[in-house]
Amino acid sequence: MKISISITDYRAAPQFDGLRTQLAAIARIVDDSDIDTLWVADHLLQADPTATFDDPMLEAYTALGFLAARTERVRLGTMVTAATFRPPALTVKAVTTLDVLSGGRAWLGVGAGYQQAEADAMGLPLPPTAQRFEELEDLLRLALQMWSGDDSPFDGARHRLGRPINSPQAVRRPHPPILIGGTGEQKTLRLAARYGDACNLFDIPDGGATIRRKLAVLAQHCADVGRPYGDITKTVTTALGPGESSAEFLARTEYFAELGLDHVCVIRRGSAWNAETLGVVEQAASLASV
Repeated sequence: MKISISITDYRAAPQFDGLRTQLAAIARIVDDSDIDTLWVADHLLQADPTATFDDPMLEAYTALGFLAARTERVRLGTMVTAATFRPPALTVKAVTTLDVLSGGRAWLGVGAGYQQAEADAMGLPLPPTAQRFEELEDLLRLALQMWSGDDSPFDGARHRLGRPINSPQAVRRPHPPILIGGTGEQKTLRLAARYGDACNLFDIPDGGATIRRKLAVLAQHCADVGRPYGDITKTVTTALGPGESSAEFLARTEYFAELGLDHVCVIRRGSAWNAETLGVVEQAASLASV
């Protein structure tokens, strides 16, 4: 079982001298541990339900560049980029740049997007649902084309590119892994089966019923497109509970493994990561890797 953390809250913890110092400390702790990936949220405004829009939020790919410069081992990605936030070639170029400068540690984490209030506040494109999924599939197709070195014209449902050049190419071969976030059974999980290297589900307190159903749907989509179900890493996002110990969290990861999941992504709700909470995940990741 792999264990990762996701930074969703950028309020500075009192023990650190400002946000820059805090992020550098998080990067150092994570890079020296068995934690697999350091994710960041891709929003311009805070999306945590316990926060307000004017709480601090950093732009994702700039933040990942900062984290890449302060790490050597841990993988890096967004959980997740809305396909409509940026032109698709810009997203592919950003992830490629991160991969090159980090030495092959980048993910493409992507989804259809959903935050209407953020889009209205910041002037971000968030078209109707059907169009968002067309744009998501365009992005996935274009990423695979650009990472293959094919610069022939691209003709998608929503985007047309005359010559999508990608130079330098990504270090990770055949390409940075693609994680598709979301649980929609008709569209999102179908796209994960066709294009993804990983999917991301949510920890819902229903005894695992929802996760089991989503994984069964994913397996059927894989069968429909002729792809081995085992090719896709099944990830789940969960929150570290207040006062939860490493042993308690490790027991939860074992429960997730029993459900058929491979990778746990941990967030904090209502507060930023600090040395104490990172230590809980760090110890659990060390035990899980044994």
